[in-house]
Amino acid sequence: MRRRKAALVASFAAVALVASACGFRDGDAEIDVGVTEDPCPNTPNEDNGCIYLGTISDLSEGPFAALAQPITEAQEAFWARVNEDGGIGGYDIDVTSFVRDNQYNPEIHNQVYRDIRDDVLALAQTLGSPQTAAILPDMEGNDVIGAPASWSSEWLFEDVILQAGTNYCLEAMNSVDYAVDELGAESVVAVHYAGDYGDDAAGGAEIAAEERGLDFRAVETPPGTDNQGDAIQAVLSEDPDMVMLTTAPADAAVVVGQTAARGFEGTFIGSSPTWNPALLDSPAADAFEAQYLHAAPWASWDADTPGHEAMRAELEGVTPNEGYTAGWTWSYAMREAIEQAVEAGDLTREGLREAAGSLESVDYEGILPDEAGNYAGEPDDAVFRESLLNEVDTDAPTGLTLLEDFFAGPTAEQHEMTEPCF
Repeated sequence: MRRRKAALVASFAAVALVASACGFRDGDAEIDVGVTEDPCPNTPNEDNGCIYLGTISDLSEGPFAALAQPITEAQEAFWARVNEDGGIGGYDIDVTSFVRDNQYNPEIHNQVYRDIRDDVLALAQTLGSPQTAAILPDMEGNDVIGAPASWSSEWLFEDVILQAGTNYCLEAMNSVDYAVDELGAESVVAVHYAGDYGDDAAGGAEIAAEERGLDFRAVETPPGTDNQGDAIQAVLSEDPDMVMLTTAPADAAVVVGQTAARGFEGTFIGSSPTWNPALLDSPAADAFEAQYLHAAPWASWDADTPGHEAMRAELEGVTPNEGYTAGWTWSYAMREAIEQAVEAGDLTREGLREAAGSLESVDYEGILPDEAGNYAGEPDDAVFRESLLNEVDTDAPTGLTLLEDFFAGPTAEQHEMTEPCF
């Protein structure tokens, strides 16, 4: 069983006991918060009960709104497919009644989480690493599991978090190793946001740079297209062979476009959330096409797997965006955990948490290998170390085409994941 943080468990033991004691019986399954005998709103299965899952995302003015909206839409489509197939063990899943906007602000995230906490069994989505960290103690204390819309290495050490795909840290290690082995890189600058997202990737890049004997510098940059001057100057003055870029897409456009316009010729490798197809309509489009590679946890929208095919069928008619691929893929582990809890006859929060922590594999329908869904092992044994690299392709549906399929570089292969990378 994945290790839990002893201090948190001790601090919230009484709360957890009270929560588990509040369960009641519905047929053969014990249920409590967020599960009802009544059907879900607008369900195709009027005889089913309802499991309510919450969604907290960046839906309006935050830097990742352009990704968060398709992420949320894809999760609605994923669970609609589950319901159309009859639901899970006599229950449908509702992910539309308790959707909240966090504006990519940890305080707002915490506030809206508390608004819906007593109405949901778990969180179908909790977007942002610092945002999710802001509610972790409460999630731990109340046995609320969640699927994160982020890839922080911290989630390896939190058994209430069902991360899918490798983390920012290992992704950055693989990116640096690729730059060394395939591009002959000898120097790296990490341009990154502060906090769990940017610091995690910068930490991985630094580890890989040290292992491979590269010159390295980390440059922290704040969100906002008007705030990238120091990052741009750092790239131009250092003139590295590779820049590991961990920002939002709009800020990535400023850094990539303006450094290229001023003569920088190195390669940018962007963490997964740096890309949005709209970048191809920006003034930086030519620079992205010439100098940018995209690190990714799984293959893009048009990949040939049963999971991708199902996603495209459910989302027919949308403008392709990798946010859809992410939202869809993040939902598989939650589905499997609910299936296990139903099978065990325990749809309480505690029961769902135990079910999630017992998963040794997840059927991602080919989007990820089944072994990427190991939530039962110790972090260093269970972590999925492989990532992919895409290159910009203006003819591809989302502007990306596969350059390097699932791989783990030598740094990620040997690195011991005993703590987060930031």
